[in-house]
Amino acid sequence: MFRLQFFGVAETINCMILQVFLGENLLPYLVLAIGGAMIVGPAAAILKPRNETQEGDLEKPPLLRSIVFMVMGAVAALWAFVSLIT
Repeated sequence: MFRLQFFGVAETINCMILQVFLGENLLPYLVLAIGGAMIVGPAAAILKPRNETQEGDLEKPPLLRSIVFMVMGAVAALWAFVSLIT
């Protein structure tokens, strides 16, 4: 247990609450979030490309690059998930 001062009022904060925000699993949670975004973003771009394109934009996303990006995201998310459950 930690004892902290907030505006002159002493409050006791359980160590577990501090671990939720600053905890030992912060890196796997961040990697899981980024890996998930690396999967969902390109998948959404492939499944539903833009209807209107501006000058200099591609009509559809590059397929190979999007697939490679999604595979890298899947590997990162898988690593993070396994790290969290073990």
